[in-house]
Amino acid sequence: MVANRAYKFRIYPNDEQKILFAKTFGCVRMVYNHWLDRKIRQYEENKTNVTYTICAKEMAAMKKTEEYRFLKEADSIALQQSLRHLDTAFQNFFKQPKTGFPRFKSKKRNKNSYSTVCINGNITLSNGYLKLPKIGQVRLKQHRIIPEEYRLKSVTVSQTPSGKYYASILFEYEDQVQEKELQKFLGLDFSMHELYRDSNGKEPAYPGYYRNAEKKLAREQRRLSKMQKGSNNRNKQRLKVAKLHEKVSNQRKDFLHKQSRQIANAYDCVCIEDLDMKAMSRSLNFGKSVSDNGWGMFVTMLLYKGKRNGCYIIKIDKWFPSSKTCSQCGYVHKELQLSDRTYVCPVCGNLIDRDEQAAINIDLEGLRILLSA
Repeated sequence: MVANRAYKFRIYPNDEQKILFAKTFGCVRMVYNHWLDRKIRQYEENKTNVTYTICAKEMAAMKKTEEYRFLKEADSIALQQSLRHLDTAFQNFFKQPKTGFPRFKSKKRNKNSYSTVCINGNITLSNGYLKLPKIGQVRLKQHRIIPEEYRLKSVTVSQTPSGKYYASILFEYEDQVQEKELQKFLGLDFSMHELYRDSNGKEPAYPGYYRNAEKKLAREQRRLSKMQKGSNNRNKQRLKVAKLHEKVSNQRKDFLHKQSRQIANAYDCVCIEDLDMKAMSRSLNFGKSVSDNGWGMFVTMLLYKGKRNGCYIIKIDKWFPSSKTCSQCGYVHKELQLSDRTYVCPVCGNLIDRDEQAAINIDLEGLRILLSA
């Protein structure tokens, strides 16, 4: 079975390459916005769509004009990929409106990126350097070895708000994951403050990185808001705020990667709730806590790491009454309130922590779904 795997490395372009990256980011953004406007106008006029093929032909003709000759300075494949991403965004909107309508890319946005595809060896990775079209050899910090059988497919170059450059390199390889014998099961119940409570009664004691840095972030953000736009001092303060946010994000990702890796390695089947985290993050009461613990990111990590390890990840319906159902006799305690943190079964007298019981019920429901499949 053919599988894909991406490695993210930090790259260190020189001053000339930084200028070339900035030009490429700008050209990719311009192409995306130009044909987004074109698609919107045509759909409003006659309810038809401008296909990727038509857009690509129009772009090829546009490059020959004097006004848009600057597009030739950017990687042509990156421009084509921008059109493909736009076409995909339109198709996703009409298939699943919940994904949202494609939006214009802002020039003032501090995070930029573009993708390019490996064709005829135009992209290579060797001796600590990454060769990119129109950019040349860029110094790269390679923190892990790439297996020889991996084939380079594409590269996504991005610039963070703090000014750092990264290259996410996608490889293709033959995957031969051997299925495990299902012996070890685990249920995970979402926890607002501790990330999760498992069916063994354990919790990871999530540090709450954003909450710990919240006062410092608020102080630096206030300073930024009082500075004059366009000034050097404001740009310095913007970088300071961006670095603080980046540190919190990196701490959270590091914690989630370690937790998901431990679970994927230790268990053969993991059962979790299929929750709508976007809806929960909009809550005025606990929106920040939901965003801070990163449950959605944790689930994504668990899914792909479990797939590589041959570990089953089963999602339980969000309306399954995991907290209100007794794990001993199966009685559903409908009068149980959110403030009740201890579950007392009125039928069998089972006394257990509410979250631990929810995790046990999720584990049992996942096992039932697996056996009935």
